[in-house]
Parts: sequence; structure tokens; C-alpha cells
Amino acid sequence: MQNLRIVVSIPGEADYDVRIGQEVLAGLGEQLRACPATAKASQVLVITDANVERLYLPQAMEALRNAGYEAANLVVPAGEDSKSLDVAGEVWNAMASVGLTRDSVVVALGGGVVGDLAGFTASTFMRGIPVVQAPTTLLSMVDSSVGGKTAVNLEAGKNMVGTFCQPAYVCADISTLNTLDEREWTCGLAEAAKSAVIDSDEFFFWMTDQAQDLFARKPEAVAEVVKRCVVFKAGVVAEDKTESKGVRECLNYGHTLAHAIETLAGYGTFSHGAAVAEGMRFAAYLSERLIGAEPDFVQAQSALLNALGLPYLDWTADPHDILVAMKHDKKARAGKVRFVLMRDVGAWDLVAVDDADVLDALAGYFSQTADERGRA
Repeated sequence: MQNLRIVVSIPGEADYDVRIGQEVLAGLGEQLRACPATAKASQVLVITDANVERLYLPQAMEALRNAGYEAANLVVPAGEDSKSLDVAGEVWNAMASVGLTRDSVVVALGGGVVGDLAGFTASTFMRGIPVVQAPTTLLSMVDSSVGGKTAVNLEAGKNMVGTFCQPAYVCADISTLNTLDEREWTCGLAEAAKSAVIDSDEFFFWMTDQAQDLFARKPEAVAEVVKRCVVFKAGVVAEDKTESKGVRECLNYGHTLAHAIETLAGYGTFSHGAAVAEGMRFAAYLSERLIGAEPDFVQAQSALLNALGLPYLDWTADPHDILVAMKHDKKARAGKVRFVLMRDVGAWDLVAVDDADVLDALAGYFSQTADERGRA
């Protein structure tokens, strides 16, 4: 299978490469030497987690040292709890202790938690040093490694403190996905499905046709879906780098309920993607009620999620508690919860919904889907 190269061009930012393929991690050092933002650096700090450390850290360190970099590493605990201000403080202190300077480089080797944590700490240490994303989960390859959002969580909600910081380079080695369990695999498929729904009929129906191969992790299909997601997200970010024009908010489709689920159920109870899939189902339900989405769209989206191994969650909560959690979401404005709603595939609106309508829709949604939820 031929490796793929995508150039991400965002106004006001340096272009950066995304390399997608098998065994591209082995060329990490060489690629950084070819990247203007990292070519002259002498020191690299690789941030990873305890799970990825034993799998891919030795390979990354060897690739960097073979290219002449002085490479150190920092291992944080695996899991969402590492996306915290406490752990960020430990990372900043570690950066200082190993002597990072403004011409050093941070490499995020891992999934979305590592990518967010490393990106956030790199973008704020000494007011910003280059960060390279080396995602090792499908979720981070199709979503979080591209676009420059970084963040940590607060008790009040997910991703409440963060920055916009574009990476200098993204190394998406799909061979690292072989070690993912089913939960993490379908987590990434949910974010890919989100992109397909927002983007176009062509992407959506391609993904529907390829759902079996994607669930089975066929390399050609996996590389193609990563490419399509990167191209789609890069295009959105290029129009709205800092989410100030309303365009980038389409990427939050399904996330309004998803973040509430993660907050109420406890981070890590469900994968982020599983929560997003549930949020997409609710958003489609709300779209039919409020802006006239056709039942065919709702059913087609549900069928795609089912085919990707993303059934309804076996979870409910009091609608009032969900509403309170939603109001802590960054997208809420003037006391109203805002949803990305779909008129059809590729046609979305950002809609502020009154509390009474949210509560009524939540009650109706959980009642209507009770049987499917019980079989999950």
C-alpha cells in the first residue's frame, strides 16, 4: 500500500504535512529534519502514556536519535484523568527540568489525551514551542491530531481550558492501529462517521459501502478514511481556524450530548466515540423535530452507526441533569444550548434550542429508543 501525503494549508499558519501509511513512524526523525519548523532543533521531548510506551516509544526514540536529535521522553498515566491541570503542571515542570527551549520540539505519541495534553503544554511553555502529532489511535488520526485544538478538562466539563496550536507535522502510522481493542477502534469510527455525515453524500455513501471493511480494519479502507477525514477537517479549519466564524462548529455534531454523557457517566465510562455516536443519534432525532430532517436521513445514519459497531448506549439520565451538563458546554450562548443539526447529509445548521424543547426532546428520545437501548 502506498503511503499518502496531505499538505494542510491554513491562512496565517505555516503549511504542514500529514503522512498516512504503514511504518511511517520509522521515518519520524527524517521527516522532522525536512520540516522547516523542526529541522534545526537539537532537542526533542516525546510525551506518551503508559500504554503506548511499551508499544511504540522505542521505535520513535530510535527514529529521532538516528536523525541526530537529542531525545528525551515523558510518560504520563493512560486515560482521561491525565487531561488535567495537575498533570499539565507536572509536564511543564518536566519540560523545564530537561532544558527545553523555544527551538526545541515536543512530539505527542499516543491518542487524543496525549495529543491534547502535549499540544496544550507545548503551546504554553515559553509561550509556545513546536509540537508534532504522532497519533496511535484511529480517533486521533481522523480528528484530534489535525486542526490545532488542544485542551485539558475541568471538573465543570471537558476541554474547558485550551489553546489553538497547529502542529508542525502529523505522522499517522496506521500500523500502530493493530493493537487497538474494539472499544478504541469503534471510538475512532464514530468520529469518522461524524465527518462523513457533515461533509457530503459522496463521503457518507462511500463510508456506508465500506463499513464492513472499516470494521474489519482493512488497511486500504483505513488509510482512505483517515485521508478523507484529514482533508475534510483541514478544509473546515482553513475557513475558521479559531471557531470564530461559526463554520468550524459543524465539527461539534453529536458532541453536545456526548460531552454531557461523559460528564454525568464519568470520564472513561464510555469511549468518546461511543458518546459521540449517541449524540449523533439524538441530534438527528432533534433535527427531524425542529428543522425538518427526513426520516430517511435519520435511519441511514443509524444504520451506518450500527454497521460500524456503535449501537445505542445502555445509559440514561434525568433530562434536567443532562440539560445542566449541556449548559456547561463551551457552545452554549446566552443561557441556551446550541446544537449542530442536520437537514440532510452535508447540510447543517447551528440552532439555539429553548430549555423546554431540549427537555421534551430528551424525554421523547429516551422513550422512543428504550428497546434498542436495552439490547445494547
